[in-house]
Amino acid sequence: MARFTVVVADDDKEIRDGIEIYLKNEGYDVLKAADGREALDLLQNNEVHLLILDIMMPNMDGIAATFKIREAQNIPIIMLSAKAEDSDKIHGLSVGADDYVTKPFHPLELMARVKSQLRRYVQLGTYDGQKKVEIDGLVLDENAKELSVDGKPVKLTPIEYKITELLMKNAGRVFSINEIYERVWNEEAYNAENIVAVHIRKIREKIEADPKNPRYLKVVWGIGYKIEK
Repeated sequence: MARFTVVVADDDKEIRDGIEIYLKNEGYDVLKAADGREALDLLQNNEVHLLILDIMMPNMDGIAATFKIREAQNIPIIMLSAKAEDSDKIHGLSVGADDYVTKPFHPLELMARVKSQLRRYVQLGTYDGQKKVEIDGLVLDENAKELSVDGKPVKLTPIEYKITELLMKNAGRVFSINEIYERVWNEEAYNAENIVAVHIRKIREKIEADPKNPRYLKVVWGIGYKIEK
């Protein structure tokens, strides 16, 4: 069984050490950082499979670190924050985070989210035969786990890929926000509207020439989203 390495970045040493204990109990290797810059250094010098980043940190906060990481890598990022407001969650997800956990949290909930994100990340690299879904220039390569638009590759985060895959493999079908959340996140939907909407917006920005007048990813007002056949 492959061992995964997780970076835990939080300026609170007790929180870092506490998360480390639970991660090690689950069999993960752990690297710790006190701020975003240290996390980036660890990422540059080690093979890392997932990051847990606190938003509020000195020197470089979790938002800035996530933005920097997303310039080059799509590894899963879980954000931690003492703020529970939707605006904070939306901000974190907008810059590329895959999940968001509000402090105080139950350690076992965080472990479940780590496992879920790593499972998706690993699945992006699995081989399941030569399969492609093509819709008017939008091509999903299920073998390579890649997306392209008119021949140009598109970089998607693991969550963005799963949403796009769901909608493309069911082109023409409208999925409600709750359906999308439950299928992609594999958990019961609760206040999922803003979280899903942020990811939909990010996907549109990457695949649409004019995100405000989408060619592919359409909203069906009052119902949900679909990708046109």
